[in-house]
Amino acid sequence: MDTELKKTTIKLRRIHTKRITAAVRKLFIEANRNLGPDVVCSLRSALKREESPIGRQVLSKILQNADIACRDAMPICQDTGLAVLFVEAGQDVHIVGGSLHDALQEGVRQAYLEGYLRKSLCDPFTRTNTEDNTPAVIHTDIVPGNHLKIIVMPKGGGSENMGAARMLTPSAGIDGIKQFVLETVEKAGANPCPPIIVGVGIGGSLEQACILAKKALLREVGQKNQSDKRLAKLEKELFENINKTGIGPAGMGGRVTTLGVHAEMTPCHIASLPVAVNIQCHAARHREITL
Repeated sequence: MDTELKKTTIKLRRIHTKRITAAVRKLFIEANRNLGPDVVCSLRSALKREESPIGRQVLSKILQNADIACRDAMPICQDTGLAVLFVEAGQDVHIVGGSLHDALQEGVRQAYLEGYLRKSLCDPFTRTNTEDNTPAVIHTDIVPGNHLKIIVMPKGGGSENMGAARMLTPSAGIDGIKQFVLETVEKAGANPCPPIIVGVGIGGSLEQACILAKKALLREVGQKNQSDKRLAKLEKELFENINKTGIGPAGMGGRVTTLGVHAEMTPCHIASLPVAVNIQCHAARHREITL
């Protein structure tokens, strides 16, 4: 046997579908019950900055709610979300026991049935519930290595409804992007349950911009873009301008409308400038594991 082939064979890892299903089940239940420490820290910081009495009261109730959910192992919100997964599959991983897709969907099914989480998926026309919150939305990337990374995001309908995408002309430039993001947030108002986190996807194609915007929400709240100084500057400007809108916590008015703006970018066609905005409510729920 060729030496290189021997090395490749040694690197190959087997991961059973049962392990994947169990991991997804656990992640979705935990994500719905426990708000991440970065979100809690950001909310506490917002409480110190907020000057509006009613805004401070709203933020206090949000933090109290998060404490009760964690303590009593209950969902943070009655909307336990559309199940979204981002999966990085190492090219040297071999899934055994069935298909990766089926294992992920089964994990979602078990989480929502056995974890007593609200099933929110329905047929778009008849509105008939699927009864187990599947099918989940799964984004898969093939990457180097022999690991399988799974990120789960229960995405609430109220905030998802306020997302938007637009194919700007190239001449719109950065100012056009900022204007579109600000217009989208102002139009959303109280509907996405502020304080919100704003994900912005720039470039690629129409659908890629939307995926980038959602991926941006997975970043630690308030962490600036590390790969592009232009994006870091854009995030800062949008953060300041959105908080000047006065929408405030729960749309009741105040200084804190957003906890963070996260932007991601990729090259696009010379004739296009795709931009997408994906808004996350204050219940910014996501969990991950590497198998």
